[in-house]
Amino acid sequence: MTSQPAHPSSDREPHGSTAPTAPTAPTPAGRPAAALPPAEVARLAEAILAEVGTAVVGMQAALRTALAAVLAGGHVLFEDVPGLGKTLAARSLATALGLDFRRVQCTPDLLPSDITGSSVWDPGEARFRFAPGPVFTGLLLADEINRTAPKTQSALLEAMAERQVTADGTTYPLPAPFHVVATSNSVEYEGTYPLPEAQLDRFLVRLAVGHPDRDAETDVLLRRVARREEAAPVRRVVDAATVLGMQAGVEAVQVDPDVARYCVDLAAATRAHRAVDVGASPRGSQSLLLVSRALAVLSGRRFATPEDVKEVAVPALAHRLTLTPAAWAAGVAAEDVVRQVLAEVAGPATVPAAG
Repeated sequence: MTSQPAHPSSDREPHGSTAPTAPTAPTPAGRPAAALPPAEVARLAEAILAEVGTAVVGMQAALRTALAAVLAGGHVLFEDVPGLGKTLAARSLATALGLDFRRVQCTPDLLPSDITGSSVWDPGEARFRFAPGPVFTGLLLADEINRTAPKTQSALLEAMAERQVTADGTTYPLPAPFHVVATSNSVEYEGTYPLPEAQLDRFLVRLAVGHPDRDAETDVLLRRVARREEAAPVRRVVDAATVLGMQAGVEAVQVDPDVARYCVDLAAATRAHRAVDVGASPRGSQSLLLVSRALAVLSGRRFATPEDVKEVAVPALAHRLTLTPAAWAAGVAAEDVVRQVLAEVAGPATVPAAG
């Protein structure tokens, strides 16, 4: 059966989701957003991070990389122990970006249709109609994604890669922008399902938050006492149309061939590493380049440097590596492999400032 494009037409709230916090209209197809200059993108990004920082403490570096990944058009995976504010960070980022926000709490009994939507019988019209799932939003939070079954995890693959959902032979486009932020519990193994390599590769970056230092954790406690309520409000800084303009501004920035070759050399070095069974694919080197370029724009520059590549190499490449059984048994981490590759692979000496 041939898939036909369509648009979801139901306001039914699917199981397992929360209502959107800041409704925005999808950008009409075929109307590209006007590219914002790098200086304006950097200014807006600074304002977004500052606003998110009013609610999220001690995650400046991770949030900056996450925002760079979103502006590069990708998806983000937070993998760390519970209680570090990963869900709060995702919700705050969505609010500051002015995007629709839906959250799916992943459980073992969650079905693919609980994410993508399904056809339901409409007695009034005597026909089936498509009830869109929570994936039809601007930013979808898949909380504890490793607690749901592989078939449900795979339901996100088409949405993440193609920005569309196919159900009952009909293809439904997702709104733009569309991004997935997922969290994963890296401590517990009982009752969890590790993400398959194909889906891990769809995330532009994987970030570890880490525990805050003493001052940051004290700040978390004092802020909670000062606001006298659990909720940490975050105001909207931009809207969906502005986000598309920021993304277009990132796409307009050129990259020196030497920087691109450096990304390729790093990915190739992971494939040749003795501790790696399967290294980073060309998608990995491309992801490294895209995040590096977005990071350069966040710094107000019109060009990416080798330092930008080095800064995001671990979050952009480590989750794409499959270690050998011997390396895994010896306690080698994929992050350590990427750091070793960074130390061994020579970068370009100089990079001309692109206009």
